[in-house]
Amino acid sequence: MKLVIQNLTKTYKNGVKAIDNLSIEIGTGMFGLLGPNGAGKSSLMRTIATLQSPDSGSITFGDINVLEDNMSLRKVLGYLPQSFGVYPKMSAEDLLDYFATLKGISNKTERKAIVKEVLEITNLYDVRRKHVAGYSGGMKQRFGIAQLLLNNPKLIIVDEPTAGLDPAERHRFLNVLREVGTNCTVIFSTHIVEDVKELCNEMAILNGGRILKHTTPQEATGVLKGTIWQKTIEREDLEENEKLYNILSSNYNQDNTLNLRVHASEKPSEDFVEVEPQLDDVYFIALKQDEPELV
Repeated sequence: MKLVIQNLTKTYKNGVKAIDNLSIEIGTGMFGLLGPNGAGKSSLMRTIATLQSPDSGSITFGDINVLEDNMSLRKVLGYLPQSFGVYPKMSAEDLLDYFATLKGISNKTERKAIVKEVLEITNLYDVRRKHVAGYSGGMKQRFGIAQLLLNNPKLIIVDEPTAGLDPAERHRFLNVLREVGTNCTVIFSTHIVEDVKELCNEMAILNGGRILKHTTPQEATGVLKGTIWQKTIEREDLEENEKLYNILSSNYNQDNTLNLRVHASEKPSEDFVEVEPQLDDVYFIALKQDEPELV
């Protein structure tokens, strides 16, 4: 099933245009929506998830007209917002049973089976009787995946799910998501480039409520081959180099020198070497090109 968004616009009462005439098509598989904080990612996610209405535009998922038929979408939707609350004194097992009831699974045996299945998928079965409020950040996020899987969703939306997770928990969480994202449409919203590189077969870069680029991680880096250059400089030479070159990023080495990465169609100067393009380069170039011209 394909998610089709056309000419979607949303302006809040304070005048902020969070979604700006946005159009995109998203098919089956893991789709990464990459953008800085404040780019409009959460506004778009909330609109697709029928939690808010746009000012104009249309959204369809398969044969469902999302804006006119919220309930049909909600039946096939799994949603993990940026932050979610849990009842403090309930075990994961009991809470999932309660959520399953809310999602319309009235048969007790059926509920028990689906709860066991989602706990196993998310590697939480061994801690099923622990209170969710006492879970670590990564376990809570995996519990979030467990609850959204209860209704066997065809469209899954996860909003900034790895922010604040330590590397091991992030790795476990991404593995679970990779597992569930093979035969449905998963929209993964994040500002962490690494997440998209590891997980997604398709991606878009969003800023100012607009899609700047819609591509695949492989294509995006392939296009930049031969245009990314690097050199090492002393810390105090950074300002001078910033005036001379289109610097994408600068990273410290252990000896306090800096590695500069530059985007240029030809070698900027003799002290640069050509390096393999990375997804970070794609991201920084898109954001730089979107910066308003200084008059």
